[in-house]
Amino acid sequence: MNIWIALVLTALAAGASAQDCSCNTMKWATCDGNPCVCYLMIGDTQKQTLNCSALIPKCFLMKAEMYRAKKGLSVRGVGGKPVETAFVDNDGIYDPECENDGKFKAKQCNNTEECWCVNSAGVRRTDKGDKSIKCDKLVETYWIRLQLTHKKVNSSVDKNALKTAIGQAIKNRYASFNPDMVKEVEYDPDARMIVVDVKKPIGERNTDLTQMAYYMEKDVKVLPLFKNEAKFAPLVGTQNLEMENILVYYVDEEAPTFTMKNLSGGIIAVIVVVVLAVIAGLLVLFFAKRREKQRYNKAQQRELDPM
Repeated sequence: MNIWIALVLTALAAGASAQDCSCNTMKWATCDGNPCVCYLMIGDTQKQTLNCSALIPKCFLMKAEMYRAKKGLSVRGVGGKPVETAFVDNDGIYDPECENDGKFKAKQCNNTEECWCVNSAGVRRTDKGDKSIKCDKLVETYWIRLQLTHKKVNSSVDKNALKTAIGQAIKNRYASFNPDMVKEVEYDPDARMIVVDVKKPIGERNTDLTQMAYYMEKDVKVLPLFKNEAKFAPLVGTQNLEMENILVYYVDEEAPTFTMKNLSGGIIAVIVVVVLAVIAGLLVLFFAKRREKQRYNKAQQRELDPM
């Protein structure tokens, strides 16, 4: 009898363990086994094992997104620049090469002959070139500016309570992220815009700001990556601020190396017009001086004729 009771208890324990086998930080994960193991499909036969006690590295998430998009399962759906060297992700999602720990490889090619260098957020920081391009190291992003716009609320927002509320919301939602890294928060009530500067010391490698920023982008733009699909909505006073738009600026420990090739056609057109205008002005000045000199020479000649 005791043996049967023991077997029943063991079966119940195994069932409870199986029910708890899930990944709260990644809703697309598949989890099974005892002990529980969770993984993401990043290819038809490729599984990426996950540590679900932390945010999933952005490189793994992008590979999973690309795979799901190919399978038709998922698609990617007024603060300004913090400094002159800050830049945004204008290229969108691609199929990245990842290190074993989830970091991006410094050189990315997206399975093509065209390659470029990226920062620790996987965002391109150089012009594109061929496969001979040199990317000596993965440059760290140490400062992220989040430019958020919240939906309309019933009453005014307390600016003084905003920084604490955002820091607490980031800590609670993004795997106990250190709220002390939220350095500055600015608020424009007319535009309903919140500008948040999140920084870590230069050289610090224990915190990955890009993971938090990527999860927040998904919270605001598309659908949350968490199993719990509640969105990022800081509680200020008695009201939650639900976000409706987000823009992320990246500031690296070293400035990016974009050249003229990276400028848009419109900007290049403006530069060309300005240069042509300057050249035209110089030509007008040259010919005007030349005509003036010719008149002077002719006048001199007429004065000399009577002599």
